[in-house]
Amino acid sequence: QVTLVESGGGSVQAGGSLRLSCAASGATYPSYCMGWFRQAPGKEREGVAAIDSDDNTIYADFVEGRFTISKDNAKNTVYLQMDSLRPDVTALYYCAAEPHMSPYSRDYALNPDEYTHWGQGTRVTVSS
Repeated sequence: QVTLVESGGGSVQAGGSLRLSCAASGATYPSYCMGWFRQAPGKEREGVAAIDSDDNTIYADFVEGRFTISKDNAKNTVYLQMDSLRPDVTALYYCAAEPHMSPYSRDYALNPDEYTHWGQGTRVTVSS
């Protein structure tokens, strides 16, 4: 079993930055994929970014270079640095983990249906 705990959400003004963290504990796997997803009110959950155990990253098109996913293996933590925030990114952000994702591709890594383990979410609100 994998437990994921997100933190770092909050309320910021447009143009600001936030760094989300996802601390993982429990079972460990030599090969895995970690993803960030978001869900805005009335909308489906969608993939934002993903990173695998070899540090290969994938981003959704709407990120447009404004977000960066990274991980610290020593701390078992995945981060999502979000810069130049706009009001349209307001949502509940979730961290997810999936062991042995294969293939590691855009269609899989940004698809919430491909993930087994989920955190509780952290809210991001950007005001204009």
